[in-house]
Amino acid sequence: MNPDSWKTMLAAVQAFHDKHDFRANGGEEMVYRVALMAEELGEISACVTKGKSRKALAEEVADLLILLLGTGIAGNFDLNEAFWEKMEKLDQRDSKMINGRIRVSEFNDMK
Repeated sequence: MNPDSWKTMLAAVQAFHDKHDFRANGGEEMVYRVALMAEELGEISACVTKGKSRKALAEEVADLLILLLGTGIAGNFDLNEAFWEKMEKLDQRDSKMINGRIRVSEFNDMK
């Protein structure tokens, strides 16, 4: 087992879904998963805004990553493939400074 492997991570999340029978018990329903991801983003925000430890922040980000991997499983799409396709698109985009921070976007409605 290679803990740095995408396949190993995905298999661990799949095993977790199987162990708790997420598919049969509503754990793979997309609206529910989005709510869980929003909850995790709130917890990440709290870590940053309240000055919590790097370890606490890492744990909350790991929770979000696990949810994202599980959302690929629940949605029956290849998140690894989607990641690389999106990175290719992002790599072609220009960046702009907006309010003192860099943004990389399509900027379709901006002059």
